[in-house]
Amino acid sequence: MELAVEARALGKRYGRSWALQDCALTLPAGRIAALVGPNGAGKSTLLHLAVGLLKPDAGEVRVFGRDPRDGPAVLADIGFVAQDTPVYRDFTAAELITMGGKLNRRRWDAALARERLAALGIPPGKAVGKLSGGQRAQVALALALAKRPRLLLLDEPIASLDPLARREFMQTLMGAVAESETTVLLSSHLLADLERSCDYLVVLQSSRVQLTGAVDELLDAHRTLTGPRAGSESIAGVAEVVRASHTDRQSTLLVRRGAGSIDPLWTEHEVTLEDLVLGHLAAAGPRVAPEAWGVPA
Repeated sequence: MELAVEARALGKRYGRSWALQDCALTLPAGRIAALVGPNGAGKSTLLHLAVGLLKPDAGEVRVFGRDPRDGPAVLADIGFVAQDTPVYRDFTAAELITMGGKLNRRRWDAALARERLAALGIPPGKAVGKLSGGQRAQVALALALAKRPRLLLLDEPIASLDPLARREFMQTLMGAVAESETTVLLSSHLLADLERSCDYLVVLQSSRVQLTGAVDELLDAHRTLTGPRAGSESIAGVAEVVRASHTDRQSTLLVRRGAGSIDPLWTEHEVTLEDLVLGHLAAAGPRVAPEAWGVPA
C-alpha cells in the first residue's frame, strides 16, 4: 500500500508550547481524507509540515516516501490551498494562471485552470481582489489543481464561504478528484460537507492524532447505546466505552464494538460522522475498557 503522507513522532513547537506532538499518521494514497479537530489542535501546523513550509522539531513527515523539504521535485507533487486562500489580489485570474506556468514547469495544465474558471463564470480579466470570497477560493483551487498534484492539501478553504459557494467549491473539488488519482487531505469544521465527500478520517485533539481510519470502517466499528442508568461493570459485545452521558434514569454511550452481539439490555443505534467525531473530541481523560467502567446505581 502506497502512503501519500506518513508522520512518525512528529512534533512542532512554538516557544515552550507544542502545536503538534508525537503525531503518528498514515494516509493511504488515493483517499479523500477529512482532517478535523478543535481550534488549536494542530491542523494547520500538520498541513504546513506536510507541504514543507515548517521544519519539524521532533520526528519526521514523509510525502510519498520523501521529505517535503527536499526540493522542487517533491513540491511538484503537492498542491496547497492555505486557510485564507492567498492570491495576489492585484493580478487577474488569467495573469495568475500565466504566472503559475512559469513557476511550475513540470506538468502545469493552464487549459484545465481556464476551463474550470470559465465553467464557474469567473471573469479572466478582473483583479482577483475584486472577486467575491467564493470566487477567490475557486481561483486558488484551480491554480492548485493545475499543478496536477498527486497530493492536494486544503486548510479550511470553505470556512468563510456562504452555503452556495461552499457547495460549488466542493463540487469542483470532487469533480477534479474523480478525474485523477489525487489524494486529498481537507481540513474543515463543516462535518456535513465532509460526510458527503470524504472516505478517510483524521481527528486531531490537543496536538495529537486521536482517531484515524477509513470512514466506513470507523462508523461500522462504533455504536451509540441507550439503556438504564444502572448497569453491570462490563457490557457484552463492547470493546471500549468512548463517551458516556447520563440522566437520572438513562445512560447514553458511544462505544467501540467488540466480538459478538451487544447486550440486549442496551438499545443500539448506528452513528453518523458527526456523532463519531464529536464523541471522540468530547471524551474526557484516557479511554477505558468496559471491564473498568460501571454505570452507578
